Amino acid sequence: RRPRRNLEVHLASPLFSFFMPSLVARVGRMGLLSSARLAPIIRGMATRAVVKEGSGKGIAQPAARFEPLSRGMATRAEIKDMSNDKWSEEFQKATIDLAKMDIHGISYQESAQRMRDLLKTGLVGAPATTPKALLSLDDVSQHAMSPPRDHPSPPPLQLRHTDLESNPERFFLAHRLLALHAPQLGPGFWIRFTVHYNLMAGSVLGLGSPEQVALLDDMQDKGELGCFSLTEKLAGVSSGLVVGTTADWDSSAQTFTLHSKDQGAYKNWISQGIMADKTVVVANLMIGGKSYGPHAFLMNLREGGVPVEGVTTGDMGRKTVGNDLDNAWIQFDHVKLPKSALLSRYADVEGDEYVQRVKGMPVFHMIGQRLFTGRVAVAQAALMFRKKLFETTKEYALTKQCWTPKGDKPLMTVPQVKAIFDENDKRAASMEAFVFKCESELCSVLRSNSMPNLPLVEAIAVAKVKAVEESIEMCHRLQNEVGSYALMGGTGFEQKDFLTCCKFAEGDSRVLMQKMARDRVKAAAKKPDHGDAEELRLCSILSSAVATDPTNGWDENFATVYELAEVIMANTMKDFMAN
Repeated sequence: RRPRRNLEVHLASPLFSFFMPSLVARVGRMGLLSSARLAPIIRGMATRAVVKEGSGKGIAQPAARFEPLSRGMATRAEIKDMSNDKWSEEFQKATIDLAKMDIHGISYQESAQRMRDLLKTGLVGAPATTPKALLSLDDVSQHAMSPPRDHPSPPPLQLRHTDLESNPERFFLAHRLLALHAPQLGPGFWIRFTVHYNLMAGSVLGLGSPEQVALLDDMQDKGELGCFSLTEKLAGVSSGLVVGTTADWDSSAQTFTLHSKDQGAYKNWISQGIMADKTVVVANLMIGGKSYGPHAFLMNLREGGVPVEGVTTGDMGRKTVGNDLDNAWIQFDHVKLPKSALLSRYADVEGDEYVQRVKGMPVFHMIGQRLFTGRVAVAQAALMFRKKLFETTKEYALTKQCWTPKGDKPLMTVPQVKAIFDENDKRAASMEAFVFKCESELCSVLRSNSMPNLPLVEAIAVAKVKAVEESIEMCHRLQNEVGSYALMGGTGFEQKDFLTCCKFAEGDSRVLMQKMARDRVKAAAKKPDHGDAEELRLCSILSSAVATDPTNGWDENFATVYELAEVIMANTMKDFMAN
């Protein structure tokens, strides 16, 4: 039970240790949990938990103290020359402590420190040659990441901030590896990782000058964390990058003034926003009273652990999952930023004038580039969560005995249980192949630092929606077929809201589906005889509804909107895989 406020619970006592083995055996005989599964749960109780009065958040101190991940790790030069076996050993050192996290009591500080230490090791990657399919859980869990036999085995490498451009396969693989922990740890640590690497570092890499990109190595060596300050209380991704935060150019001081004009412009739900040292903040650039739209600025958010002058942060509050992750609202009150804060690869201020360095490449398009990598990473994370949950549940279903008139049989032999595993195997294989092709083509785009073409953009949006929604569906159906096992802590079902986080991240599924439908209706209006017959039929219904009632026609036919989106996604997957 959760300890009462101002009380300390001591379970790591000699008496508790004496009775623990018999307790494990007795509960195991009752058939509630196997001894092997129960023992770690009870050992996990052996903590000294303290809850601060008024904080509402426990700070657990494990009996075995946390050791920094960087202690005893190999240098980057040593890692380059390692064999795969040695690299696997070092990778285990870097990640093994994640399994010890008490996500119900760990403080933001300790969770962030684990990320800092993991960041400094640089050892979060894999060989550069990646198999032409998502790695199986067996491969990942055993760190068997060698390339196909007809390829020479490359030396293991590190994941650096710049890998998103130079070796993006390792970037995506690192996300998949960390997603394997999600059924046990929930979404918190995975989100810390992707916010730092994809949203913050990826934005600097994609939008920054060479001098600004060079800052990333210094951040990584120091273990400095970053966050991405885009979404606001009244604006964000779903509003088309319309932001209320402003960055006014002060020509006399040659600085920017970053300001939240009202509470609606406060940055909202900023993951890692309480613990981050730096942030990439998206603000409306103003020069001489003229707006130049959303631009990205790299700034210090904290110095010495304290918010810089003019920055105020607050906690978004307790969540259903992921309470080891700090989600913040952030207010900027006339914060002074140097000219060098503006990420200036594509635009800059020169002589008090706005200069677009690359013609035809608006900055907000490149800010959106992070959505493409993020959507692929989110899709893969949902698939890995689902894969892990099905595999661990299958282990239980193969050993759990059920009474039948002809004798006990494993739960796995119950027809509806077996059927859902068979169905999942087929659907997951198809979805994984589609998402991997999206990754493969996006990696080519990232290496060339270009924009993806329209078919790839559409495929990535479909991958994000379908991988997540299908995973939600299959995990929910599985939960309702395996009895009371699905109610037990430690089975992974209690972390299903990881998939809810995936649903809302990098573009809400419903928002993306609405955009697919609107774009298709517009295209059908221009070419009414071009395209799939079912798409055209649904477009005709929606066009007629909007023509009859411009104000309410679309909303009143929302079911048809989503039906059209489903048809579009099915056709997109078919065409993309055929090409």
